[in-house]
Amino acid sequence: MQLVINTWGSYLRKKENCFLIKNEDKVFEVSVKKVDSILITTSAYFSTDAIKLALDNNIDIAFLDNFGNPYGRVWHSRLGSTNLIRRCQLEHSGGIKGLALAKEWIIKKIDNQISLLNELKNSRKNKAEQLQIEIDNIMEKKLVLQSIQGVIEDQRNKIMITEAVIAKGYFLAINYIMPEQYKFEGRSRNPAKDEFNCLLNYGYGVLYSLVEKSCILAGLDPYIGFLHTDNYNKKSFVFDLIEPIRPLIDKTVIHLFSKRQVKKEHFDRIRGGLTLNKEGKTLLITAYNETMDKAVKYRGRNIKNRNIIELECHHIANSFIKGSKE
Repeated sequence: MQLVINTWGSYLRKKENCFLIKNEDKVFEVSVKKVDSILITTSAYFSTDAIKLALDNNIDIAFLDNFGNPYGRVWHSRLGSTNLIRRCQLEHSGGIKGLALAKEWIIKKIDNQISLLNELKNSRKNKAEQLQIEIDNIMEKKLVLQSIQGVIEDQRNKIMITEAVIAKGYFLAINYIMPEQYKFEGRSRNPAKDEFNCLLNYGYGVLYSLVEKSCILAGLDPYIGFLHTDNYNKKSFVFDLIEPIRPLIDKTVIHLFSKRQVKKEHFDRIRGGLTLNKEGKTLLITAYNETMDKAVKYRGRNIKNRNIIELECHHIANSFIKGSKE
């Protein structure tokens, strides 16, 4: 499970082999064996004993800002796996294999987007015709991506531009099925201009933290990107790896609106947009954890969504090692 601290002034400390959490409402304990990661989304206190307990059990502590963006992490000092993986990652980041992987991630994302739109179409017969038009447009643009050849350095811009066009149509289709009071005008970030984007941005932020952890555990370098270019302090590879998984967050947020669980009271007005308050964060993170704990078929086995991310990172790392030996 993911232990989330989202009450201002909460206190986290160690009690034997458990984390003890105290906030304004209650005091409770959680066994260290049940915790995969700790997410702190507000001002809180925690003891160094609690930090050591987490690190000794391979539990990371991640800190998120008001928009859901991870701004820090407490993690043990051991590098995951062998340096060979990171050397191979750097070698492939601008070449033919880099292009193959970048295309694979983006095409997986598009396939997942199409799958989600088909679900929405099948459950909304009165809007099926318009949704099918957008699905057909996306599938046409997908063919353009599949035809791209060469090395990633030469084709990066073409991939990014094509993907941006697809994303515009995809979110246009989602907006079409949204309740009237929650319609939105495209994507907006930090701050979000509307409730949908506010939830989506925060969900992506929580997901970034999980992808970064999986990347580190597999021995991959979060900063050496293939599709997203290198930049100072930019975790480009995390942005690459998150692409096919984003539709999980999209689906989670859409379902919250569809089930009428989202209320205007879940948001606070700030300059230029909206931010989630405590109740809004609780709503989203609860739904997020339900999504990530759901078991799906993965390479012939039933695996939780959150564990698939780590397995995919190990699969990528192993492909680097195998390619190096060959």
